[in-house]
Amino acid sequence: MDTRHPIRRLGALALAAAATLTFAAACSDEPEETAGNAAAAAAGGPEPKTLDGAKAAAQTVFDRFSGGDFAGAWEMYTSAGKQSISKDDYIKLNTACSRKGLAIQLTSARLEGTDRAVVIAKQLVAAQSYIMVYEQDAWKLEPAKEGLALYKLGAAKAIAAQKKAGTCANA
Repeated sequence: MDTRHPIRRLGALALAAAATLTFAAACSDEPEETAGNAAAAAAGGPEPKTLDGAKAAAQTVFDRFSGGDFAGAWEMYTSAGKQSISKDDYIKLNTACSRKGLAIQLTSARLEGTDRAVVIAKQLVAAQSYIMVYEQDAWKLEPAKEGLALYKLGAAKAIAAQKKAGTCANA
């Protein structure tokens, strides 16, 4: 077998070029898409304003949160949620007090009008409802009133409050 055959060299060259392009694309300096708009960017437009779109976004938030990607979860908050706590404080609070590594599974969902969805998620044996709001062409998680009140304390006071209440998982 002659490895210097022009077709074999062309094939090897094509494989090397494809590998180089793949590596270069993966190492690009371009900023990542905003977390809540990644699906919209991939589809070339706004996220679908459907129950399936709301469910997909909710599961992404839950996956990020349970996986410890608190910055990514914060990016998928509504504007009111983001205004109630800075990204840095959100990360500090959840790094200190959240149960990481325990999957949060979406169990059911329903639309409530065209811009809101109620989703039910379960972690271990506890189920809780969450509100997803369609805002700026993407589904965003609306923090519960209790969460908003806690967030407004700032990270240090919120951690102390959760420890005092016995709700800080890492205390």
